[in-house]
Amino acid sequence: MLVVRLSGDLRAAAVARLWRPAMERVRAGDLKSLRLELDEARYIDGAGLALLVQLHAEAHAGGFSVELQGLPPRYRHLLDLALRAEAADAEAATAGGNANPLRERLELLTHDLRELVCFVGESAQVVYRSLRHPKGVRWPDVVTQACAVGVQSLPILLLIGFLMGLIMSFQSVITLQRFGGEIYVPNMLGLVMFREMGPLVTAILLAARSGSAFAAEIGTMRVNEELDALTTMGISPVRFLVGPRILSSLAVVPVMTLFFNFASLVGGALVMLSIGFPLVTFTSRVFANVTAPDLIGSFIKIIVFSLLVAGVSCLKGLRTGGGASAVGRSTTGAVVSGLVLITVADGLFAVLFYYFDF
Repeated sequence: MLVVRLSGDLRAAAVARLWRPAMERVRAGDLKSLRLELDEARYIDGAGLALLVQLHAEAHAGGFSVELQGLPPRYRHLLDLALRAEAADAEAATAGGNANPLRERLELLTHDLRELVCFVGESAQVVYRSLRHPKGVRWPDVVTQACAVGVQSLPILLLIGFLMGLIMSFQSVITLQRFGGEIYVPNMLGLVMFREMGPLVTAILLAARSGSAFAAEIGTMRVNEELDALTTMGISPVRFLVGPRILSSLAVVPVMTLFFNFASLVGGALVMLSIGFPLVTFTSRVFANVTAPDLIGSFIKIIVFSLLVAGVSCLKGLRTGGGASAVGRSTTGAVVSGLVLITVADGLFAVLFYYFDF
């Protein structure tokens, strides 16, 4: 047995002088056990703890034991934490070296799908309970979120709708004037805006503006451990935070779509007036070609889009990790995931509406 007595302060300067001789001695290969006597050690900083951890690691690799004698309790606790972290890192490195990348990806995908299904089920339960028991809903929060989602985004929504209607009508008029078909521009604009562009652009704006805000707000609460505090008090974060945001999106986004469609029709009417068509002709052709199924399909689309965007944004916020960049990653992931889900859902709706002749 090799007995080493350490005295004084184990600070970085002293450890720097001890490190190489100590490592060379324990790596010599003729040791069966090592005992470190620390009764006279007054102060041990991070460098001293790193020396002790490294000695344990070398002992484990060399097959001999290490005994610590006289280590103060306050340092014993820190040393135990460091040893457990070192063992966990070594185990993860060993497992990572033998892991199958395909298996890891499948496990990660399975875990994500399980979390998504659990979140969808809990969110649906929150919405169902809110509809059955309206008195249990935190309506001030719902109104606040509705103002943030709808009222504050209304100017940019109207501007985008007006410009899109103006640009689409102008480009269509330039092309159709060659064939004398300018009269069909109101037909095209009404059908395109009500059936496709209105819900799609409104949902994209919801994902870019409100979805990112949802993820950032909930993600910041996760980083600040406020969600853990809610769970400790027996309050469900989904019911307390996600429910008002989903309810506000369901209530406000269809109205936002109507405003977008109205703004686009104003832009198209301005183009038609500039080429000599009366306003009554424009409005009559729009209302003659936009039917009730078009409006119903538009509302079905935007309700599904709003559920997808609000749900995935809140889920990204709830899954925010630690670190300074975690909230940024959650916000980016919420916007990207929302746009992908909107696109996929829109394609599915196009196929379903075609087969059901809707």
